[in-house]
Amino acid sequence: MLIAETDSPTAAPRHVAIVSDGNARWAEARGLSIAEGHAAAADTVIARVLDAIELGIEQLTLYAFSTENWARPADEVSALVSMLAERLRRDTPRLDANGVRISFIGRRDRAGAMLADAMLEAERRTRANTRLEVYVAFDYGGREEILRAAERYRGGGEKEFTALLSAPGLCDPDLVIRTSGEQRLSNFLLWQTAYAELMFRSEMWPDFSRECLEECIAEYGRRQRRFGARLVAV
Repeated sequence: MLIAETDSPTAAPRHVAIVSDGNARWAEARGLSIAEGHAAAADTVIARVLDAIELGIEQLTLYAFSTENWARPADEVSALVSMLAERLRRDTPRLDANGVRISFIGRRDRAGAMLADAMLEAERRTRANTRLEVYVAFDYGGREEILRAAERYRGGGEKEFTALLSAPGLCDPDLVIRTSGEQRLSNFLLWQTAYAELMFRSEMWPDFSRECLEECIAEYGRRQRRFGARLVAV
């Protein structure tokens, strides 16, 4: 049986991954501190997670902090790490009540005790939930993830290699969204995004509304995902 392209709309994305960029620029444009920009970004995260449930998304991955972000000013990094720990403690009960399962990918050895404990508690509290899986990428880098898997790889194929990545249960993203007008992946899910649909939005992340998310999903539905196939006669 030959594979043929059709004009049928693409099904809704099962897994959406987001590079939530532009928090500092959003704050600076409003005369606010960078810390206030990250706080606004956290509010947007919670709102869009709840929207994702209603929109039927099964997995949502958020790029919170990359392995390269340690190069930012120390005071900014310290404030961000403290804010993440505080927001996890504040927001996890609400997410738990809405059936969200929270998991983290990336390194934890550099997170500090306060954030590492908050991560563990969020995972423990929500591990039985099934309504939406949210993966938070903290101290994460796609190249490092691949290198670590390669060190342990002893042969087989893609299935065996994928099982060695940070989250073997993470489906390949159907849709990757990046905000703030930048058009690159920035070391995010390099193995998993091989055939993801990419969308780049001009909004800074704190301004990324439910309407923006719905527009991305609608655009995704208009695209044809061929995975290298070509229209052929059957």
